[in-house]
Amino acid sequence: MIEVVAGIIYKDNKFLIAQRNLNKAQGGLWEFPGGKVEKNESYERALKREIKEELNADIEVIEYIGESIYHYPEKDIKLIFYKAKLLSENIELLEHESYKWITKDEKDKYEFAGADKIVFDLI
Repeated sequence: MIEVVAGIIYKDNKFLIAQRNLNKAQGGLWEFPGGKVEKNESYERALKREIKEELNADIEVIEYIGESIYHYPEKDIKLIFYKAKLLSENIELLEHESYKWITKDEKDKYEFAGADKIVFDLI
């Protein structure tokens, strides 16, 4: 099972979602940014590293929100969610197609990757 962290990054009562790279698995779907946890890496450290690598942004990890196990046809993942605060003024898309700041009420306007859908029950 692959361990993956995701940031629920809040700002002004909205949270950040990112559209997956069209050339990667589940391309075009929306997700909460984050990525794979490396060997001997804490979840919090992995999330900070992944946000820097994907969005060229710095975050403060605030608190653990929850997790889910999701079975994709090609792999099983354990997705661990953390609430986070953006410390950088700007976001630079290094891996994603696009990003949006949305409210929870706007979630149905976007098609999310399977593992990311559960977070709406946690926030």
